[in-house]
Amino acid sequence: MAEQAPASLDERLDAISRQPFRAKFHLRGRERALAESSGPGTMRRHAADLIGKRLAPASPVNDGKQTPYRGHPVFVAQHATATCCRSCLLRWHDIPQGRELTAAERAYVVDVIIRWMQRELRGKGG
Repeated sequence: MAEQAPASLDERLDAISRQPFRAKFHLRGRERALAESSGPGTMRRHAADLIGKRLAPASPVNDGKQTPYRGHPVFVAQHATATCCRSCLLRWHDIPQGRELTAAERAYVVDVIIRWMQRELRGKGG
């Protein structure tokens, strides 16, 4: 899986955001303040760490319920981008279940999350 160009990520995010459940997620309050003050580099590191622990294993613990709705900007972004569980990764991103995510897939998921955050913080999403 090659690195995705921002325009390609934008097309995918636009399609996902048309689903009413996904469209209701926005960075607000503490999550928005944390994303703004931390910057994209720190958010990228946090996303990579959280994806590695909660989403990358072949059989994540509590899959389908492992991502909180609030508490960190990455969690909000995961729900907004359908990168919150392995079922959503399969449905929206064509990433198969039942095996550990590859390095390229992990990088793609992080890219999707960070791109959504960038759009949110500049006002496109919220």
